[in-house]
Amino acid sequence: MTDREPSTTGGDSVPDLVEPVLIAAFEGWNDAGEAASTALEHLELSWDAEPLTSIDPEEYYDFQVTRPHVKLADGVTRRIEWQTTRLSWAALPGTGRHVVLVNGIEPNLRWRTFCAEIVGHAERLGVTKVITLGALLTEVPHTRPTPVNGTAWDLESLEEMGTEPSSYEGPTGIVAVFQQACVQAGIPAVSYWAEVPHYVSQAQVPKAAVALLHRIEEALDVEVPLGALPEKAEEWEQTVSEMADADDEVREYVRQLEEQASESEAEGKGKGTELRETSGDSIAADFERYLRRRGPNA
Repeated sequence: MTDREPSTTGGDSVPDLVEPVLIAAFEGWNDAGEAASTALEHLELSWDAEPLTSIDPEEYYDFQVTRPHVKLADGVTRRIEWQTTRLSWAALPGTGRHVVLVNGIEPNLRWRTFCAEIVGHAERLGVTKVITLGALLTEVPHTRPTPVNGTAWDLESLEEMGTEPSSYEGPTGIVAVFQQACVQAGIPAVSYWAEVPHYVSQAQVPKAAVALLHRIEEALDVEVPLGALPEKAEEWEQTVSEMADADDEVREYVRQLEEQASESEAEGKGKGTELRETSGDSIAADFERYLRRRGPNA
């Protein structure tokens, strides 16, 4: 993913961006099922992102953990490619605005300095808000829609992006550290986390990546072409179901998770019904935005 040669960008090469929003995802502890990094890579391809700069990995990565790769050029020449965090930029389709994409790897060292360097790029580019993506392992069934929870550190972002403060306490990763660094720098920041079934944690989970991309669509009110990801998500779910059906214990465990999910949905149904009955205008506006993003052929 992030295997370009490390470099730094000087002030002369800073593009003139319009109200850019920064979206970031980091491989590692914050990226269960590679959902966040897959979603970020998809945004880069879908929006034809242009390379902007990359972070020099020398100060932030333990190369015995995050090893460089040897690559062949023309089948003969060998070269070293250093894995690192890189920044790119693109136009947000149909908006007149821009986006900055941070495609990274959780660093091994000097997290605060690492975050300060990225925040410095964000300030120089005039970033107006930050969205971080993450994925965590939870007790959810693979057969249900992937839950995506949003969190924010400041009241402005809570109101604007429709997220809630997190009540979690415990170990954290670079996503939370970077999000806080943005808020401390005066840049509103929110984070979206997909819940990945813990019993299939070793495989890539395209279904969770699709769920994160849908939240990006909602947050930015833009269409994100999904390409082949929905088909991959269906194949993934079918494969996991076949594996679960082949094991009595796993099949029973999935059934219990489905029951728990149904109970949770039922408990929240009353509140949701009451809210919908009093928010007809809001629902209509959301539906109109969806149709506008999808175009006339929706």
